[in-house]
Parts: sequence; structure tokens; C-alpha cells
Amino acid sequence: MTEKTTHFGFEDIPESQKAGRVQGVFGSVASKYDVMNDAMSFGIHRLWKDAMMDWLAPRAGQTLLDVAGGTGDIAFRFLSRAGSGQATVLDLTEPMLIEGRKRAEAEQKADQLEWIVGDAMALPFEDNSFDVYTISFGIRNVTRPEDALAEAFRVLKPGGRLMVLEFSQIPNDLMQKVYDLYSFNIIPRMGQMIANDRDSYQYLVESIRKFPDQETFLQMVKAAGFENAKYRNLSMGIACLHSGWKI
Repeated sequence: MTEKTTHFGFEDIPESQKAGRVQGVFGSVASKYDVMNDAMSFGIHRLWKDAMMDWLAPRAGQTLLDVAGGTGDIAFRFLSRAGSGQATVLDLTEPMLIEGRKRAEAEQKADQLEWIVGDAMALPFEDNSFDVYTISFGIRNVTRPEDALAEAFRVLKPGGRLMVLEFSQIPNDLMQKVYDLYSFNIIPRMGQMIANDRDSYQYLVESIRKFPDQETFLQMVKAAGFENAKYRNLSMGIACLHSGWKI
């Protein structure tokens, strides 16, 4: 029986290889990941994450699971907004979590944070464990995003909230072409200059183009069981927030 394939950027590879390849990418760039995010997006990723928190409206005492949470950006924002609560940061790549633990925010909020190496498609948590599930610029790197969404539904408590922040498609062909020119010509060069790693950033821009558009991903969120599912475009659709509720 032939093994199913999946995308690794523009390359087709066996599903069993994707997690290891993704780990290689993020292990390679972990120490420069936050610097590169600022450089690639001109700092706009911070505004997108703030917009995510605005829509999410964290409340005191809530428990967050931030999957593919890397260096803790979302968890820190969530805890600051909530005032009190607990955040679990889960990532496939341990070097990313190590970088997160080094950040000043991590030291200030150490008693509210847990850092766990784990797989979005097989979460090491009981059913109905969390109030909020977030995944930010991570779900396109998951081998089977529909499995990650099913796991999100499983570990959320009834009444729990899913929020996904991901790069998406600009619904204007000309603007999309301009954005693609920037992505494919500039970002890999930045990766070479800042992180000494062109290939990882070439993969990242390719993976953005392979990810489903807003409406297609919305249907995936609904298919996983989430109700009142909606999305909001950010920066004309360069990024997009998808929200859903476990009711």
C-alpha cells in the first residue's frame, strides 16, 4: 500500500516525513525566529496578534492551550490581557520552547506557564481540559490540519473557544501578485542574512501559498464540530483569524 503524501512547501513528501522536516526548519531558525518575524512583516505580526487578543477577549482565570506556541508570543499576550489564568505552550520543536523560556515575560509569569513538547495531531491532554485553544502561524505546518482541529475540539471544554491565526490569500489578484513577488524574492534572502538559513524561509513562503483559502479553511473548522465559526481578514487577507466555539 502506497503511503499518503502531503505538502512540504511545493514538494510532495510522504506524510510520515513531514513532522521531522518541520522540526528541522524550526529547530534551525529558533534562535532568530522572533527577529525574523519582525523583519519579514515589518513588525505587523505584532498588530495581528493584538487583533487576535482583541477578538478573543481573554478573561481572568481562563486556561489557554497555545499549540505551535513556539517562543510564547500568544501565551504572554493572553496572560497579560486575562490578568490571571494558566497558559500551556505546546510545540513540536523543543529549541523553540527553550527560546521562549529565556524571554523576560516567561520569567515574570513562570508560575502561570507550562512548556510542553508535543504534536498538534495527538495532544497529551484529557478531553474537556481548556477554555481556549489558539494556534498562530502553525496549522499550515501540521501534516493533517483536520486532525489538529479535531484534537482542538476534543481538548476544549464545552463553551470553549478556538482561534486560528494564519497567513491566507489576498482576494485581489494584483495585490496577491505583488505580495508573492515580495515573499518569494525577499523573504528567503532575509532568512539568509538574518538567520543564515535561506532554505527554511523558502519553505515558509511556499507553505503559505499551499494553505487553503479563507472559505475552505472555514469549512474545515465547521467540519471539526465548531459552531458560530467565522473569520476576519487582516491586512487585506495577508493573514486571517478564524474563530469557532465548542457548544
